[in-house]
Amino acid sequence: MLRVLQLLAVFCLLGFQAVEAQIDWPDGRRAAVVLTYDDGIDTHLDNAFADLKEFNLKGTFYVTGSSTSLRQRMDEWRELAQAGNELGNHTLFHPCLSDTGTDKREWVKPEQDLKNYSVSRIIEEIRVANTLLEAVDGEAARTYAYTCVDMTAGGQSFVEGLAGEFEFARGGGEKLTTDSETLDFFRVPSWSVTGMDGSEMIGLVKNAVERGGFLVLMFHGVGGEYLSVSREAHRELAEYLQQNRGEIWNDTFLNVMEYLKSQRNDASR
Repeated sequence: MLRVLQLLAVFCLLGFQAVEAQIDWPDGRRAAVVLTYDDGIDTHLDNAFADLKEFNLKGTFYVTGSSTSLRQRMDEWRELAQAGNELGNHTLFHPCLSDTGTDKREWVKPEQDLKNYSVSRIIEEIRVANTLLEAVDGEAARTYAYTCVDMTAGGQSFVEGLAGEFEFARGGGEKLTTDSETLDFFRVPSWSVTGMDGSEMIGLVKNAVERGGFLVLMFHGVGGEYLSVSREAHRELAEYLQQNRGEIWNDTFLNVMEYLKSQRNDASR
């Protein structure tokens, strides 16, 4: 009886590992890491983009349509996109919920409070932001990132309404994706790295490699502004990704998600 239980335990363990190993990454790589940057702020141009260029990496920059940086430095944002980075949609005015039940955000203005929005209003503003971004980079396909990771407007989910505009959307949740078959393409988890040092972020990457997963990191400020990581930490992570590119695939959120979707389609045939 003990032997049977031991064999069952081994079988369960192997089964668990098989689930986590089902993502077949290109070129024999063991994991994918996507770097995303929210809000379209100056430190993205001054620091993040400079580091990505130096270490030959790509990122996805979720730009708010009303971004002061986008308005004042549009040619530089266009250059960032032309270098192979993705400009993602982060709404027109960055509305968020002022009260999530667990988090009160006193900085949210009433006119930008998602509880005062309707689903049709947020979807229309997202469409306008898409048009604006296409005027910057010339691209029709792009992805969306929920502002403050909020998915409701006026108490109703607007996730379903995104389907006419996008195929993929980034959420939050501090979770590593290890199973592409059950991944919700409109609620892709990401990991906020605010305040982390280089070794902490590299630790997340190493865990992704060990588990064969898909890690999406969410940055805001880089070396300044708000919700920031230090420039040194960002560079330490970038250098690590460059040095380990043989086992870690770095690309834009759109490119990695399209790969995962193609894998799912192939498996269903």
